[in-house]
Amino acid sequence: MGEGERSPDRQATPENMTMMQGFEWYVPADQKHWVRLEKHIPQLKQWGIDNIWLPPGCKGSSKDGNGYDIYDLYDLGEFDQKGSVATKWGTRDELTHLADTAQNFGVGLYWDAVLNHKFAADHREKCQAVEVDSNDRNRPVSSKYEIDAWVGFDFPGRGEKYSPLKYHWYHFSGVDYNAANNKSAIYKIIGEQWESMGWAKTPEVDGEKGNYDYLMGSDLDYAHPEVEADVLAWGKWLAEQIPLKGIRFDAIKHYSENFLEKFVTTLDQTYGKGWFFVGEFWKDSLSDMMAYLNRMDHKFSLFDAPLVYNFSEISRANSADLRKIFDDTLVANDPIAAVTLVMNHDTQPYQALEAPISDWFKPLGYALILLRESGYPCVWYGDLYGVDPTAQKQKFGPSCWGALPKLMLARKLYAYGLQADYFNYPTCVGWVRYGTWDWPSGCATVISNAGPGTKRMHVGEMHAGERWTDVLGWTDGEVVIGQDGFGEFKCGQTSVSVWVNKDAKGRERFNEVFDANIYEE
Repeated sequence: MGEGERSPDRQATPENMTMMQGFEWYVPADQKHWVRLEKHIPQLKQWGIDNIWLPPGCKGSSKDGNGYDIYDLYDLGEFDQKGSVATKWGTRDELTHLADTAQNFGVGLYWDAVLNHKFAADHREKCQAVEVDSNDRNRPVSSKYEIDAWVGFDFPGRGEKYSPLKYHWYHFSGVDYNAANNKSAIYKIIGEQWESMGWAKTPEVDGEKGNYDYLMGSDLDYAHPEVEADVLAWGKWLAEQIPLKGIRFDAIKHYSENFLEKFVTTLDQTYGKGWFFVGEFWKDSLSDMMAYLNRMDHKFSLFDAPLVYNFSEISRANSADLRKIFDDTLVANDPIAAVTLVMNHDTQPYQALEAPISDWFKPLGYALILLRESGYPCVWYGDLYGVDPTAQKQKFGPSCWGALPKLMLARKLYAYGLQADYFNYPTCVGWVRYGTWDWPSGCATVISNAGPGTKRMHVGEMHAGERWTDVLGWTDGEVVIGQDGFGEFKCGQTSVSVWVNKDAKGRERFNEVFDANIYEE
């Protein structure tokens, strides 16, 4: 049997999967993002992207709203509501075209589900409420009194198509504005059965600020059976409208765990297992994240927020200890549940959760999530295509000096097999992937956050005599693998190099992909 031929008793190695967050906060509000993404899909597939996390595609409070200001779950850019038929991202027809193109190229789509709250009510309604301390939502700071709240949702543009439910004050647990006296505060709505209603209990929601049920807008109350039934029905409806491969859940630490578990279970039972679910439990606390996963019976993944904060801290320090990069991270403790990332729309510049990461560190960070065996990496649209906030703020071009697509394709072609770590020096670390029987090439990665670095690493006697080069093209020369399977692998100052046999399977494809302008229109 020749090298690389499949033995009857050997299973094919699953391909490495990579997801991309398909937007950043400042994408132009031109209602053309679905069209823009559709044009990118062939190139993204070439680079090794398998699944795209779409922005929230339901109608927001205005045509410029990013969708986290959600108004109507059942309007995907189909109805004339809130000043436009299209959402910020485009029309429902354009979304459908995007989904068809993605299917044709074998790219999956993940929906961004914003289920915690609603914005831009159609009318006000009077209800009873108490003001609570913004830093301890369990502590009332007023007696019960009547407020005039924006909690009436009629959806006049959609009518009763897809769902007959109209939302009223009793479908919500809190608001942050009283129109009767123009006062902004956090108001806990008092229902007809106050003792059993109000905020969801901790730990069903996060215990930060005493009880973090309330986040923003008109806060949905999943203890109300009509709310639960309507949103469960929406999940099944959405799956029938758009061919999806999974869902990203926004702000999960702010609403009922029991409801979310029911939502996930319903979709699994209705459409079969295999959908990917990831939640945004954004907190720099490994213990809280692990506790949440345990309570949810590990039914889905979480974004590795602690890893992002480690990246941010190390990138801004002087010659920090790279050996600590994975300390107290989800990927180091529960790798199957970890979606790893370098930056997203919340941590990008000028956002409330901004986690600054120095430009020089971005390639190192992406190497650490793309080329290692643990975690499901998520590449960010802003790092691939750049960010242009406004004329008054700094513009950012694509990160990694154009090398990010090369790191992505290196993952797809070479980052397979057992991993050997060389984390034995504070400012220069490396690792080797040994390859598998059907992805035999393997790769060797070296990163430094100080001066130029060298790592003597073992890639295997089977590679003896091979000549390896840096696929990024940042370190010149060749590494000849010795008879003992070792090589001396280098990288530049505050840089990264990814070494692969220059005659490895896929190098021709790699070169062809990047011979042309990598950001072709």
